Amino acid sequence: GYPRGRIIEIYGPESSGKTTLAIHAIAEAQKAGGLAAIIDAEHAFDRTYAEKLGVNVDNLWIAQPDNGEQALEIAEQLIRSSAVDIIVIDSVAALTPKAEIEGEMGDNKVGLHARLMSQALRKMTGAISKSNT
Repeated sequence: GYPRGRIIEIYGPESSGKTTLAIHAIAEAQKAGGLAAIIDAEHAFDRTYAEKLGVNVDNLWIAQPDNGEQALEIAEQLIRSSAVDIIVIDSVAALTPKAEIEGEMGDNKVGLHARLMSQALRKMTGAISKSNT
């Protein structure tokens, strides 16, 4: 299982089953009576596939944010509300900073993603341990 009150990263090569593993975690949380949320930064969530893996998609909170800041703000609000037992962000690589989306092609946006993630993780770590999400 996954420990409560912790951030867990599922890491691996492309198409290695990371999303499938995360969807299984959602299904297991729901089977145990928990509430789940998925923040679909890739805009690729497949409801039919999730149902086949045991997810009750009618009882799943799904967000498809426009940028990385919006995705992480949603995650932080869910954590602080203690409304859900598990939050899946699919995927960290797809959390594109707003400045990158709104910038011109070829603009040098070095380090934006790293800064976004660093700041978000610092903010969320304490909240997660308190909320036991």
